[in-house]
This record gives sequence, structure tokens and C-alpha cells, in this order.
Amino acid sequence: MTNRSTNRNPESDFQSLEAHLAGTLKPLAPPKEIVQRLSRRIQMPNREKITASLSDWSRLFLVFGGVLSGMLLIITVARVFYYLAGRRG
Repeated sequence: MTNRSTNRNPESDFQSLEAHLAGTLKPLAPPKEIVQRLSRRIQMPNREKITASLSDWSRLFLVFGGVLSGMLLIITVARVFYYLAGRRG
């Protein structure tokens, strides 16, 4: 068993730890070249790209429906096998 004091207050321990870390950890600004490179890479797409992605919704729904149908078929076949295996036992 460890020799712990029962009079310790976790809230005061947390506050003292936070005060210690606030004194040792100083804020650090990122280099300007990284910020500039990220601002060039993160941009809103142009209108053509947005309309192209919206026109693919029909294909997306077709693929999504196919995946759901396949999952439903697999689940149904698994339930049939489970039912048949349960009746034999």
C-alpha cells in the first residue's frame, strides 16, 4: 500500500500544477513561411469544382444504395444460416 495523505485536495493540486506549467510553457508563434504556405494550400474551391462535385450526387446515391443492398443481402443470408443451424441443434 502506498503512504498517501488523506488530506490532499485534488483541486489545489491541479491549480498548482497548472500555475507551474503556465510559468514554464511559453506561447510559441509558428514561422511565417509555414503560415503562408498553409494559407496558399487552404483555399475555397472554384465554382466549377463545386458544381462538378454536386453533379456526382446521383452516382454517389447509386453506390450508397448498392452497398446497403449488398449488406442487407449478406445479413439476410447470415440469418438464414443461423436459423438453419439452430434448428438442427
